Amino acid sequence: MTARTPIIAPSILASDFAKLGEECRAVAAAGADWLHIDVMDGHFVPNITIGPDVVKALKPHVSIPFDVHLMIAPVDPYLEAFAAAGADLISVHPESGPHLNRTLKRIRELGCKAGVVFNPSTSPSVIEWMMDEVDLILVMSINPGFGGQTFMRSQLAKIARLREMIGDRDIHLEVDGGVTVETAPLCVAAGATALVAGTAVFKGGPAAYAANIAALKGG
Repeated sequence: MTARTPIIAPSILASDFAKLGEECRAVAAAGADWLHIDVMDGHFVPNITIGPDVVKALKPHVSIPFDVHLMIAPVDPYLEAFAAAGADLISVHPESGPHLNRTLKRIRELGCKAGVVFNPSTSPSVIEWMMDEVDLILVMSINPGFGGQTFMRSQLAKIARLREMIGDRDIHLEVDGGVTVETAPLCVAAGATALVAGTAVFKGGPAAYAANIAALKGG
């Protein structure tokens, strides 16, 4: 696979929550392709962030796709709420419900793209027999729950394996966790097409966002 310019999805987890609408507009204007929204319930992961009402409130502020990562369990009861709030992509963990295939089909029925998220210890074999139900694969290169963690290089082999499994299917392969100007090229070389970045985008404030995003894209 020839490396291409990756999609950059800034994680609002690293933004200034007191100015959330402004922050979303600023990264969109600075060249962000998607907006990555981390939803945590304090149960599936050891942190609590936001719910569908915040997603709904942010939707009018930007026109780029909302990439919603649900770190909640059970996840199925909340799919409709996040779709109605404006999610364009909804990604779930295999561990967050008993029937991953059913969950992915429901996400598509709601009009959203369906994604599967791999924790560092989750094997790619989980989706081996259901690749055609998937629009997005997200590899966590940290243990989910908090931003600012160090990139796990062990996940590069998983990215490469998933790239092989995707083949010529139209599936985005995204990486989240410790993505910086140093680790971004490694992810892209392994086969990633989209990168989630928090600190690497939001450091330096709004005046730095465009340069930060450009650097992650390899510019």
